[in-house]
Amino acid sequence: MELSNTAVLHQMRRDQVTDTCRANSATSRKRRVLTPNDLKHLVVDEDHELIYCYVPKVACTNWKRLMMVLSGRGKYSDPMEIPANEAHVSANLKTLNQYSIPEINHRLKSYMKFLFVREPFERLVSAYRNKFTQKYNISFHKRYGTKIIKRQRKNATQEALRKGDDVKFEEFVAYLIDPHTQREEPFNEHWQTVYSLCHPCHIHYDLVGKYETLEEDSNYVLQLAGVGSYLKFPTYAKSTRTTDEMTTEFFQNISLEHQTQLYEVYKLDFLMFNYSVPSYLKLE
Repeated sequence: MELSNTAVLHQMRRDQVTDTCRANSATSRKRRVLTPNDLKHLVVDEDHELIYCYVPKVACTNWKRLMMVLSGRGKYSDPMEIPANEAHVSANLKTLNQYSIPEINHRLKSYMKFLFVREPFERLVSAYRNKFTQKYNISFHKRYGTKIIKRQRKNATQEALRKGDDVKFEEFVAYLIDPHTQREEPFNEHWQTVYSLCHPCHIHYDLVGKYETLEEDSNYVLQLAGVGSYLKFPTYAKSTRTTDEMTTEFFQNISLEHQTQLYEVYKLDFLMFNYSVPSYLKLE
């Protein structure tokens, strides 16, 4: 009984994605075909025939660790022994864009494909807190912070323009909804939509896991992959993790107009993965 309940739940999640893709086909299928370059986020494990599309800020460090254990042919046994920075070294994992087109098609057809999603605004606040409020993230401050302050802050000090290390959440939001930003370059992966990172309207994922039920969903994936008996998702309670309450707090200072525009940017993620409009949003 247990298993079939879970199976029904996952079928509903798949249907939700399919229905949203169909209902929004004008937006969702702008791109007719994918190119190998679109597949950089799809991590491949040939030994267990798995494809995992990683979404930053949705437990991707732990899932990358698991993929290293799975595809490492005995090199690692305990995912938590792998240092976090090691999990993000691209050479440690194989991605789908590294294969030939026939190989890509074969794997997309026959491997089990999965991804993990999170409430879009909570993921956004998590990315903001991680990239713009931590002193050690100098590369982000330089690469994005300086640009955001230059564009969004009137009378910015020379120091702020040079360092870019004190971006306010309101400025970050203003930058995200600025049409100039989207024209200039794709969003950074930490705030790019799941829809643009994983292409769920072109790639039919077998499983959509959710951050809210991370452990159950992860262990279900491992079970289906046939490794559930010896591999479990690392349990961890991160004291710093971004919560719904925190997200509500961050959105207090965002104007109605900006909230509405930001919702539009992430709308497909909300709809596709069945996240309702947050109660704190004063949407028009």
